[in-house]
Amino acid sequence: MNSLLTLKEVTLRYGSHAVLEDIVLSLEPGEIGGLLGGSGSGKSTLLRAIAGFESLAKGEIIFSGRVIASAAGSVPAHQRGIGMVFQDHALFPHLNVADNIAFGLRMLGKKQRLYRVNELLEMIGLAECSQRFPHELSGGQQQRVALARALAQWPALILLDEPFASLDTELRQRLAMDVRALLKLHNTAALLVTHDQREAFAMADRVGLLADSRLQQWATPYALYHEPANRAVAEFVGEGVFLPAALLSERCLHMSLGEFCRLHDFPTANSGRVDVLVRPDDVVHDDDSAVRALVVSKQFRGADFLYTLQLDDGSQVLSLVPSHHDHSIGELIGIRVEFDHLIAFA
Repeated sequence: MNSLLTLKEVTLRYGSHAVLEDIVLSLEPGEIGGLLGGSGSGKSTLLRAIAGFESLAKGEIIFSGRVIASAAGSVPAHQRGIGMVFQDHALFPHLNVADNIAFGLRMLGKKQRLYRVNELLEMIGLAECSQRFPHELSGGQQQRVALARALAQWPALILLDEPFASLDTELRQRLAMDVRALLKLHNTAALLVTHDQREAFAMADRVGLLADSRLQQWATPYALYHEPANRAVAEFVGEGVFLPAALLSERCLHMSLGEFCRLHDFPTANSGRVDVLVRPDDVVHDDDSAVRALVVSKQFRGADFLYTLQLDDGSQVLSLVPSHHDHSIGELIGIRVEFDHLIAFA
């Protein structure tokens, strides 16, 4: 299958400062991608470059088989055929919901336009709100109208820039899943910018981390979490701690939690030492284990607790434990380690 969107060594600079450098990624038709990164990492800038609002210093952006941006020039934003939903919704306050959705459908006849608007209203669950104005809608309703307007011309690609940032947690989670289902239903590809990892993991087929002006990794959410390409990804994605370990051989090491081996060689370390990534789901609460750890702190999360545990050597690990195991701070509990993915960095 040919990629719908391809970025080849995309570089963008403000003066001498490189905001984005050598970005390489691709999206297939109907695929949803997510971009994570800290504030100022260039997530929204990359989206704006794809949309046509930023110029490239180097590289190419290819959409539907044609180059739409390069250092030599670019196709104007309104000629790219790419939809975009901004964080602030950007609805027209003087137009009602139906007219907001119909705004980009002037090329259709009146009957076709009405049919398309009604179809979209049904799809977003706001058929009864067609004559309301934006100020009469909730934030979630406004977001759905903005999405419907972006989808009205059925673009092959839609760009979503922190689209749920202004919504409360419960609403944004529900809306994120509704949007994913909607995009998949119409085989519309999307690229989502968000600072919320759970949102990116729930919505996207592939996720990338932008840091230090570069795309550190572009992979499935599962691979990003369990197989981070480098320490920057491991530190940013999910929760966990690094524990020092001594290499016993190319594939075995010793750390405070015991001796562990894996199928593939560990990274070469001149000192013979590595840092091992220990996730909360690697540390299992086991009353029968001889290894004991001190409960230093805990966070109740409903279905589970996130315990911070101190080992005999003073180092600390995190452990995700079902919430019916309610242990007190200062209590010693048994633990064992189950490394399905043993990740170490030199």
